[in-house]
Amino acid sequence: MIVRAKAPLRIGLAGGGTDVSPYSDKYGGFILNVTLDMFAYATIQTRDDDKICFSAQDIEQKYTQNIQDKLIVEDELILHKAIYKRVIQDFNGGKPIALDIITFSDAPPGSGLGSSSTMVVAILAAFRELLKLPLGEYDLAHLAYEIEREDCKLSGGKQDQYAATFGGFNFMEFYQDRVLVNPLRIRNDIQNELESQIILYFTGLSRDSGKIIDDQIKASTKTDSDKSLEALHKVKQSAFEMKECLLRNDIEGMSRVLEASWLAKKSTSSSISNSYIEEVASMAIENGAKSLKLSGAGGGGFMMLFVDPVDKQPLIKKLKQTSGQVHNFQFTNFGVKAWTVHNI
Repeated sequence: MIVRAKAPLRIGLAGGGTDVSPYSDKYGGFILNVTLDMFAYATIQTRDDDKICFSAQDIEQKYTQNIQDKLIVEDELILHKAIYKRVIQDFNGGKPIALDIITFSDAPPGSGLGSSSTMVVAILAAFRELLKLPLGEYDLAHLAYEIEREDCKLSGGKQDQYAATFGGFNFMEFYQDRVLVNPLRIRNDIQNELESQIILYFTGLSRDSGKIIDDQIKASTKTDSDKSLEALHKVKQSAFEMKECLLRNDIEGMSRVLEASWLAKKSTSSSISNSYIEEVASMAIENGAKSLKLSGAGGGGFMMLFVDPVDKQPLIKKLKQTSGQVHNFQFTNFGVKAWTVHNI
């Protein structure tokens, strides 16, 4: 039997970092994000021997073992191992299944587009299809979060799992005991204008978000007068302001909010920017960019730039002279999808 799944990657428009515990537990986190036509893909196919085989084709890693052997969740392909182990334990009575899990992502790890969490959602959705699991959208996203943060002990927030599961434009609320996803119905003309004003640029730097997230966790435990905590509050406020601008079709306003929130975000951790990122940012502003920010935790990955559409192509030409790459994209209005392959 063969099943496949695809889940969309996302860009955070505002509020990023406020979905990380303990900040979200203590103060509540708010994020505005949207999914793109870049995906994480998963195929699960059952085998007729007694082996499990995991393969991540984008990073060229493979792992194989007998199903009778104890599966240790560590080292390479830790997410694949953890998902398999959790699904077998929670949904198959501990009885192992011989199968292949084959994955591929349109974005590299450390891209700032939520690629790791999106991959977890895609694999889980494939298992949901394979085993007909009774998991709704919130269940799937929460399980993906638990596997990454609790089973694998990986640092990070909660937005990526919910963005990949629900898809589209969402205003998300994060509390200690619950997550609320508020889908936004954005008119096509607003989406088209927003797309026309955004450039998505990969800096060429893949980064480990752990240090940045650790800095934000420390900021969450500081007193209210602390500058890094104050900056996180400003980042959260930017999510409300960005949502209002988006709903009013105020793209100029969105650009101004992005500029202010990027300055606030940089105040939460010294690892968010670096000399190369600042050099590219200065060049972009000199060549027509109105505002910009790094997607995700920061430190590298993808940069999102606002630019007047008439200045877009000249700026893209300049960006192509750097060591990074410009990526074409469109917004998507759907979340994770899974299907069974029926042989004709």
